[in-house]
Amino acid sequence: MTCPADTRGHDAIELAVFASRITAVCEEMGARLAQAAFSPNIRDRLDYSCAVFDAAGRLCAQAAHIPVHLGSMAYAMADIVAAREWRPGEMVALNDPYLGGTHLPDVTLIAPLFVGDRIAAFVVNRAHHADIGADSPGSMPLSTDLAEEGLVIAPVALVREDAIDESVLGGWLTRLRNPDIARGDFSAQIAANRVGMARLAALVDEYPDVDAFEGRLADYNGYARQLAAGALAALPDGRYRFTDYLDDDGQGSTDLAIACCIDVEGSRVHVDFAGSSPMVAGNVNCPLSVTAAGVLYALRCLMPAQLPACAGAFDDISLSVPERSLLNARAPHAVAAGNVETSQRVVDAVLGAIADAVPERVPAASHGSMNNVALGSHADESPWDYYETMGGGLGAGPQRPGASAVQAHMTNTLNTPVEVLERHFPMRVTRYAVRRGSGGAGARAGGDGIERELMFLAATDYTLLTERRRRAPWGRAGGGDGARGENRLDERSLPGKCTGTAQPRQRLRITSAGGGGHGPPS
Repeated sequence: MTCPADTRGHDAIELAVFASRITAVCEEMGARLAQAAFSPNIRDRLDYSCAVFDAAGRLCAQAAHIPVHLGSMAYAMADIVAAREWRPGEMVALNDPYLGGTHLPDVTLIAPLFVGDRIAAFVVNRAHHADIGADSPGSMPLSTDLAEEGLVIAPVALVREDAIDESVLGGWLTRLRNPDIARGDFSAQIAANRVGMARLAALVDEYPDVDAFEGRLADYNGYARQLAAGALAALPDGRYRFTDYLDDDGQGSTDLAIACCIDVEGSRVHVDFAGSSPMVAGNVNCPLSVTAAGVLYALRCLMPAQLPACAGAFDDISLSVPERSLLNARAPHAVAAGNVETSQRVVDAVLGAIADAVPERVPAASHGSMNNVALGSHADESPWDYYETMGGGLGAGPQRPGASAVQAHMTNTLNTPVEVLERHFPMRVTRYAVRRGSGGAGARAGGDGIERELMFLAATDYTLLTERRRRAPWGRAGGGDGARGENRLDERSLPGKCTGTAQPRQRLRITSAGGGGHGPPS
């Protein structure tokens, strides 16, 4: 990281070392969480995120984990911190999307670091639990109400006086099908916070007092704001608009608008979603924190790579979202797919708008879906739940073609290794390949999507929450659109959002979209 020569009297090299060390706290938390987790979704797919916040709940650092987790935490943490009296030795859990969460499978665990009787900082991790108590396996149902999506956890102390509160955890486990796996994953989250607390305490102890530590954080945030302001000021002043659409909500509503208007004035950027669709019956609604995560991610892509991941980087960005809209839903509207699908389209809308300001820096649309596949069975004595997301093709840019078969934008997980999937669950992977030729044509072609086919060895319930099945990822500057995705059970075409039961020997094939091309084909 490059720092200015003089930052409030502190040596620039020391500030760079501080940035690396506080980021390393988050990275070590993530490593501990993956090592200790029981479920393939956390252990193998790495569906989790870790961050450090200051005493007021402002972002200090994060690992390079999952943007929708991290951006939504950064947006919501200040309100979470202000809403309760924090005590030493406690860790507070939550997943309520209307009280700082995203969707119910993402459970957040927050631990305050006390120095004496004063809070110096917070360590936080968020992990996706494949079973959070929904009736349908994988806890990503085709829902119309938040209560259908599983266990709703308002902020509550899971750990008190450094010990698990069994009355809290035990109450949750009675709602879950595999309590041993769930206990292991919650314990892994606790272990991750404990290692984060230890490493962060060692860093704080190197300063004369908490005030000195907070002074260093102020320098760090000041540098981030300075760097971000320079990047935003390079955008031409003006108003830029773009509207993109979700395919549907799985309940009959189609072509749901996400209308984005961006005003740039100097280093200040205001993003307004007036004109977006109202809340819908299906679960593509999302809380404001998820919308904010998409905006912050998209604008962060325009900033220098060395920009510190802290609150100061986003001080000059503001947001307006109509209440009771698709992007600022109210309880008890369902939100399971809002976190994973609508967040992706928010990014597409923001990038589509800002492309008019800096066309030389913005690529075509990527595959635009996390391609959610939730599987399992609750019909026998050995219930199981499985959840994964799939990648696709990236949009081509002004200088490069799109990458193939990768996750895009708001997610950053791995695929589940075939060996792990077949060892733990009654299925076989019969095809896993790049979907050749699915990227949009252009001077620079879009990336290709993925084909993944599963053959079931036992009756299996499935739920698919996928996008870009009706509307293709758009090309730019004369480039062609990427191929739309497809879902099939044997030879029968399935909707983008659907649920059902597959019988033994049936095959479920998920084919993800390609990315848009850039520039007219030669």
